[in-house]
Amino acid sequence: MDQNRDYMTQSQATYAEYDAGLRSYMLSVYNYMGGALTLTGVVAYATYVLSVAGTNANGQILLTGLGQAIYLSPLKWVVMLAPLGMVFLLSARIRSMSFGGAQVSFAVFAALMGLSLSSIFLQFQHESIAKVFFITAATFGALSIYGYTTKKNLSGMGTFLFMGVIGVLIASVVNIFLGSAMLQFVISVGGVLVFAGLTAYDTQNIKNMYSELDSSDSAGKKAIFGALQLYLDFINMFMFMLQLFGNRE
Repeated sequence: MDQNRDYMTQSQATYAEYDAGLRSYMLSVYNYMGGALTLTGVVAYATYVLSVAGTNANGQILLTGLGQAIYLSPLKWVVMLAPLGMVFLLSARIRSMSFGGAQVSFAVFAALMGLSLSSIFLQFQHESIAKVFFITAATFGALSIYGYTTKKNLSGMGTFLFMGVIGVLIASVVNIFLGSAMLQFVISVGGVLVFAGLTAYDTQNIKNMYSELDSSDSAGKKAIFGALQLYLDFINMFMFMLQLFGNRE
């Protein structure tokens, strides 16, 4: 009887320790993600401010030399593609990086993404951007909480969601040439649904990754990698929602 009581007490203590560690791990994931989103927002708005010289008599925006280089010259392709390159670098090499190297790489990625996204301040009304951001944040929060707390195994959604991402990407490339407003609407709705599903799916996966930790260094790098996944879910959902609900300049 005493042995059973001791075993139960030990099991409860082990579970409490595991639960506390999991909460700390997930908090670090969200902290890294929140910090990256903040850095992206600051860089995006600062780039916009430095790129705009004012407006002319017709209300057209006048760009500074920096703005012309970023938005009009061939350099714009580097600005657009640099974040994608950093995503591939982090995904492929984060296991071999030092913890400090992973932190710096993630910060560089977030800054480059801010540079790339600065053009939305030229395309959409600023109040509209803020409104869509908070809608996205509320939606993301609810879906991430669901992914964290649900007992349902979401792993079966992985293949379907991956195919959804590929489908949205292909349709987006096709619509560059077609310029169809209706197709853009369908793409945006599909994009929101796909990345909404990925938010819950990735949150559950990140939670499950905690049981595979093998060292404090691994814990830190896995938290950064998890933050990268959720960051991409948030940014993509935000951009598709902006296409649906944003008011253009």
